[in-house]
Formats: sequence, C-alpha cells, structure tokens
Amino acid sequence: MVVREFGGVPEPSEMPTPDAGSGHMLIRLAAAGLTTYDRMLIDGLLADELPHDFPMIPGIDGAGTVSAIGSDVTTFAVGDRVVGTFLAPRVGHGSFAEYTTAPADGTIARIPDGIGTVQAAALPTAGLTAQRLVDAAGLTPGQWVLINCAAGDVGTFTMQLAATAGARVIAVARPEDTDRMIRLGATEVVDYIEAPVVDQLRDRHPHGVDVLFDPVSTPATLIHLSRVVRAGGQVYSTVGAVDVEALRARGLQGCNIEPTGDAAELRRVLQRVVAGDMVVPVDIARPLVELPQILDLDDRSGRAVLVM
Repeated sequence: MVVREFGGVPEPSEMPTPDAGSGHMLIRLAAAGLTTYDRMLIDGLLADELPHDFPMIPGIDGAGTVSAIGSDVTTFAVGDRVVGTFLAPRVGHGSFAEYTTAPADGTIARIPDGIGTVQAAALPTAGLTAQRLVDAAGLTPGQWVLINCAAGDVGTFTMQLAATAGARVIAVARPEDTDRMIRLGATEVVDYIEAPVVDQLRDRHPHGVDVLFDPVSTPATLIHLSRVVRAGGQVYSTVGAVDVEALRARGLQGCNIEPTGDAAELRRVLQRVVAGDMVVPVDIARPLVELPQILDLDDRSGRAVLVM
C-alpha cells in the first residue's frame, strides 16, 4: 500500500522487492500493526525532520520471517520469526507491504515461543511507549494513576503495566469499554461522555491522583486535565503536550515521552507478554488492502492488525 503525497489515500501498488544490503535483513511480513502514529506519518508528521521517498510505503510496526540476510549480519538467520519497527530514513519503506528491509541492529527482535506473529505485530510502538511511561514514573504500589484514552493502543498496555506495578489505575474510556478496562487492570473507569473528567475526578479523589499518563491531549487540554494531579505529582505525554516549566510552576513533575525504543527494550516488552504481565488484544484483523477503511475509523485504537 502506498501514498503518492502527504495526506494521500493509501492505494495498492506493485513495488520492487527490496534487497538485503550490508548489515540489513529482508523480511517477509505476515502482519502489520496499525498505530496511532501511522495516520500522522501519512499526513506528514516527519516531513520537516526526515527525508521521504514517494511513492511512500507507510507502516511502522510489523512482524514476519527473515527471508534473506545481507553481509555482516550474524545476530539473525533466515527463517527467524521477528517483530519490530520499520521507521528510518529514508521514510517510505514501511511495514504495509509484503516485504521490507531492516538493519539488523535496529529495533528488531525474535518473537518468543508462545506469541503469535499477528499478535506480535500489534505490540512494538505501543508496548515500547507504555514501558517507557511506566519506567519514567517509577510507579510504586498504591499510587493512583490516571490514564487518558485508556482503551487506545498505548493506554491499553500502560494500564496493564501500571497495574502489574501495584498502582491503582483510573481509566478514562467509553462506557462500552468498562468491562474490558476492569479485566485489563483498571481499578476505576471514568466515562468521559457522562460528565467532564476533571469534575468527576475531583468528586471521587479530592486529594488528587499521583500520576497522569496522557497519549492524546493537546497542550491546552493536558493543562486542564492536570488539575486533578496532586502537588508533587507527575504528568506525562506521548504527543509532546507537556510544558515542563509550566508543570514546575505548579509544583508538578513530568515530561514528554518519545514513542520509540531499541531492540533491548523491545525484547523486554516481549518477555513481559511471555510472563503474563501484558496481553496483546487484537480487535481488528483485516487484509492489507483495507488500510484506507481502517484508517478512517473514528476510534483508531491501534489494536488493528493488517494481514498480508
């Protein structure tokens, strides 16, 4: 699937099979995970930061089998099941394709036994981001943690890891997601449709929450939502919405967390799935050619997987 320009509609196209150059692997993809960042990438999120090739093959996350290896590659072998992220200069050679290449020293890891290839494809970006959020906050048992957009891709994994750390999680979600949020580790669920979240939280937790994780809010919305965080508490964004100095002026801590990671961190996230600390829910599995329809869904939770 390719786009011809920033903001374009993805369309099927025959493209040459890439070669595994020195230090790289050719990967036959079985599935590509859809993240909240894929639409942004198509719309030009990195247009001013990284060079792009057009027609651009988007797709950040993917999983499949190593089909060929270039010279100097010793850490992987043909036939290995692997998962990883496929976003590197030049942008435009992503995972929404039958084949792609990746550097052997990139964010790529073998898929452990017990994790399916389709399941693995839904994990990398969101799982890495969730792990970074929880690590940054240094959660301790008993803390109250508020997760905005908890039913989304990053929120789903963050909630599970926070609960595993012993935190009491407040999930902001739609009412139809309540049961699933509780099953995945939430202590409470706040229905953002019923009434303003800040008003509900002030009624339920007048002393405030300890940590706010927010993967969606604009800076203005995040400032408003952070009013429910107690003095000395922490606020984290994965979309660059945190103003660190403004937080300090209000007696709060926190920062912006990049949705990235390396191979060691990815292996750690995979092992957390193996250990049962996280499950990887896949809500939608559709053929690759249905990418335009999946991107247009109102709730792009990122737990959609496109199969080749």
